[in-house]
Amino acid sequence: MTATQDKIKVLPLAGIACETQTGIQTLPLSSEPSFAYWQQDIPREYWDLTADQLIERVAIARRKLGSRLIVLGHHYQREDIIQFADFRGDSFKLSQFAAEHPESEYIIFCGVHFMAEAADILSAPHQKVMLPNMAAGCSMADMADPEDVYACWQELEDAGIADKVIPVTYMNSAASLKAFCGQHGGIVCTSSNAAAVLKWAFERGEKVLFFPDQHLGRNTGAKMGVPLDRMLLWNYHKPYGSLGGMTIEELERARVLLWQGHCSVHQRFTVDQIEAARARYPGIHVVVHPESRYEVVQAADSNGSTEFIARTIAGGAPGSAFAVGTEINLVSRLAHENPDKTVFCLDPVVCPCSTMYRIHPAYLAWTVEELAEGRIRNQVTVDADTARHARIALDRMLTVV
Repeated sequence: MTATQDKIKVLPLAGIACETQTGIQTLPLSSEPSFAYWQQDIPREYWDLTADQLIERVAIARRKLGSRLIVLGHHYQREDIIQFADFRGDSFKLSQFAAEHPESEYIIFCGVHFMAEAADILSAPHQKVMLPNMAAGCSMADMADPEDVYACWQELEDAGIADKVIPVTYMNSAASLKAFCGQHGGIVCTSSNAAAVLKWAFERGEKVLFFPDQHLGRNTGAKMGVPLDRMLLWNYHKPYGSLGGMTIEELERARVLLWQGHCSVHQRFTVDQIEAARARYPGIHVVVHPESRYEVVQAADSNGSTEFIARTIAGGAPGSAFAVGTEINLVSRLAHENPDKTVFCLDPVVCPCSTMYRIHPAYLAWTVEELAEGRIRNQVTVDADTARHARIALDRMLTVV
């Protein structure tokens, strides 16, 4: 366990709790985006359990399973889930960890759906991956619907441009899109290796189709010296045949075609927030995730993946201050782990990632107890053909990190 039991409070699932300048507000779950994944109701008894009871029941079930089970926790999970994690990290690091531990027959991934898919692709055939709540999707990943991406590629083919384009998908995407990249000479990237991946792509093609996060694509391209006016936005809402809202001349001139997608959490950060932090703490270091808007990344002192943000803060001098532009659960954890520094979130309304929030201890307890009784719940599987092509794109990525 990564946290002491007496410090963990299990939060209700009635809504999304957001800390604001005036206290805690709860947003109803109906305000969240909808997702295609279906989650069955779990027995009512789990919602009646106290935090201590949930912890005890998970522990009993885990003792029964022993080393056959590992529990992975993404950085953005809240503390009442992270306490159960054997290992925590970003999405790809967790999938790699699962693949490196074939002795564990079962993997419970406390993250979102695309992460569990990646773990299933990279793990051994005998390993089974489970997601405690199948409704834990990703709004950014959902913005790149496979049918829209296939239609985009068909338009590029019709325009005679596709053979010049290397498709690059962010890890935050469906397995079918990773497979699409594998089939079309493309590759997968993470926020930590996006620049290396784009370099790889430009060595093989004149242009890159980058999806689903426009901000990571734009920020990475700019860091590599690609002019902003040669990174154009493909609007997938436009009707088929409209080239995503571009002219053929614009497509010919573009180096990077950016998908019109974004992270709802990281898009909240603004330059005004950065200026307010600097006014409050002169000399503060502002570090943001590259899923933030271009102008926010430019105004910050540094930007990088969750692992980069954690290393940056850990390496700061005692007494230093950091304003952080990423999800609040990670920011709060970093503040707790670095008590000799001032660490806070840029956004005054620090809402967590609502889809990560769907992984509640009650769902985890249900999944683990069912597993201990020999019943596998919420297994995430990727069909063999999709997994084979997706693995090609993932393996290409591994050669450039």
